[in-house]
Amino acid sequence: MKSTHKSLRLSESGQLCTALGLAVASWSSSSLADTTPAAPTEKAASVELDALDITGKQHVPGKPAETFKVDAMASPKFTAPLRETPKSVTIINEALIKERGATSLADVLRTTPGITLGAGEGGTPLGDRPFIRGFEASTDIQIDGLRDLGRSSHETFNVETVEILKGPSSAYSGRGSTGGTINQVSKSAKAEDFIAGSLTLGTDQLRRETLDINQYLPEQDLALRLNAMKHEADTPGRDHVEVSRWGIAPTVTWGLSGPTQVTASYYHLESDDIPDQGHPISLITNKPVKVDRDNFYGLVDRDFRKTSADIATLIVQHEFNDAFSLRNTLRGGRTMQNYVMSRPVFANVAQEQNGLVPRGFRPRNVVNTSLINQTDLFGTFATGGIKHTYAAGLEVSRETITDKDKHAGNNGRPGDLYNPNPHDGGWTLTPGTNQVTGKYQTDVKSLYAFDTLGLHEQWDLNLGLRYDDYDVKNRVAGGAESNSELWNYQVGIVFKPLPNGAIYLSYGTSSNPSGENTQSGGADGAGAGNLNGNKANLDPEKSRSIELGTKWDVFNEQLSLTAAVFRTEKTNARVNDPLTGLVVMDGDQRVTGLELGASGRITDAWALWAGYTYLDAEVLKSGGNGDNDGNQSKFIAPNSLSLWTSYDIDARWTVGAGANYMDERYMNDANTVTLDSYWRYDAMVNYKVNKNLDLQVNVLNLTDETIYDASHVGLFATVAPGRSAELTANFRF
Repeated sequence: MKSTHKSLRLSESGQLCTALGLAVASWSSSSLADTTPAAPTEKAASVELDALDITGKQHVPGKPAETFKVDAMASPKFTAPLRETPKSVTIINEALIKERGATSLADVLRTTPGITLGAGEGGTPLGDRPFIRGFEASTDIQIDGLRDLGRSSHETFNVETVEILKGPSSAYSGRGSTGGTINQVSKSAKAEDFIAGSLTLGTDQLRRETLDINQYLPEQDLALRLNAMKHEADTPGRDHVEVSRWGIAPTVTWGLSGPTQVTASYYHLESDDIPDQGHPISLITNKPVKVDRDNFYGLVDRDFRKTSADIATLIVQHEFNDAFSLRNTLRGGRTMQNYVMSRPVFANVAQEQNGLVPRGFRPRNVVNTSLINQTDLFGTFATGGIKHTYAAGLEVSRETITDKDKHAGNNGRPGDLYNPNPHDGGWTLTPGTNQVTGKYQTDVKSLYAFDTLGLHEQWDLNLGLRYDDYDVKNRVAGGAESNSELWNYQVGIVFKPLPNGAIYLSYGTSSNPSGENTQSGGADGAGAGNLNGNKANLDPEKSRSIELGTKWDVFNEQLSLTAAVFRTEKTNARVNDPLTGLVVMDGDQRVTGLELGASGRITDAWALWAGYTYLDAEVLKSGGNGDNDGNQSKFIAPNSLSLWTSYDIDARWTVGAGANYMDERYMNDANTVTLDSYWRYDAMVNYKVNKNLDLQVNVLNLTDETIYDASHVGLFATVAPGRSAELTANFRF
């Protein structure tokens, strides 16, 4: 640990203990009051009120219990309730995030079936890199419905829900989204007063503090909300790997009672970590080398990763009447990432046999900026006997990715495979000049419209259409440029045999133009979405998907059950021509799958969130010499399963447990490098001291399984956290 971190931890730990002591002292009187017997004539009413105050989860007639079930998407583009939306959607809300102890988007995604994670290095940067239904979605991450192009590591302290839309979704979100999109819904200001937060201490030097304050001024119809977070920890099961970040997110909303509402928000996140590329892949076994999980092959005196994100948003909405509303969202954002890290990759078998690991020098220095304006019109109207629930909009955006001159240096001495020394010498490091080496500017003008037509009491027709005028260019001298006009659509028919269930058939498309992902490196191959080589002259890749599914709300509509079968195909994927070596659009990729899900409550006391996904992801035509034709798509697990359940034993005690299964994955196109399948188990116990305070213990990765959760083209494998335990005090007034 760094000495500055140690002294800071000691100081802040003292403050933390003081805060906890004052909190417990102030709450003790109310806790005792909760347990004082009432007069005989009032006993029944008193007991019932105490149970309500204590848990916040116990079901009371007329008041819904806290649940994992979500019934609607946040964006007005989704013109039907979730049960009647003809598409697979997975939603993880704040209640589930808290119970599972997730603190980052990566934590949420690694416990979501159908999603696998990829790693970055230099050309392909570090940050969140999910694959949904067999296709990369690193550029398909949104915040409140607007694309967040900057490759970063997202936090959960200001997240209300994570919405994962499955299958080709360009009609909803524009370019990309072949596998789906991920939308993080931010916490909003409410018409209520509360002060809430959490204090967490855990193994591996974990210390996390969050604060959530909301104040409502009824005379001004003005609400203010502030979320803040500070997080420091070592990575469980990894030597010398530190994470340190803090964030703040104020929001002000005027006009909560309508008809005009104005919301201004700002989000800042900053991190300073030691990057970790895990273990090298053995050239003998084609799997991660058999070494102690703790082995760290970086250089703590040299390696660093600094990131920051600043996002300012202004939303103005006016409800003209019940049938017509107008919303305008204006956002400006800037993210930065600057790092130097060590990549442990064997150059040859002799190095591995001699127990030596080269430390590849990998730097990056990039700034991403965005300016986006989105205008939405939405409401209802009728034509004859058909009811229309509609949304239409215009989006204009400019996104810029600026690569700057990076740190320079050498690799230093190779590390000892079995006993690496993070303080090895022999390396050099020279700061970059910050001069611009690449400036990719993407300008997009979009029009879209959606309509759910109530054809009959039991039949709905869901339609969506989007047009994008897309232009991307590298604004350095001689830089490449690509222009495309993208048309994408979504069609779904919904049959409602009973009021609590729906069966649907849908068809959707997506487009992947060149330059869609300029932050993909050469190792990503011909399929990378950058402008390298002749890609700027190519048409967009086109994908289409058909899906048959059903959604039912059971147990008094407390539990949502979903099932779907689907097929997605891309018949003009970018591949290398075997004769010219140029990139051509002659590839064919296909994913056929099954998805099952459950979320909500089985009883008033028993909550459940579960999902299973089967993916047959196949590269039918791989290009080149065709040796990889018919192989399984790299990074994709055929089977994945996630289960979390919690039970309210009584008014004070809740217990929870979960399991995750990830199937074996190939890490390269040739299907020779593999990561083994794994099971991970988690557990939770929550005790409600009184209506203001609860204590929660989480144990993550109970069996201390060594899990490799990501790789970059089979060169190294990142190591997921080992077993950890944490105690959280959640308070709310």
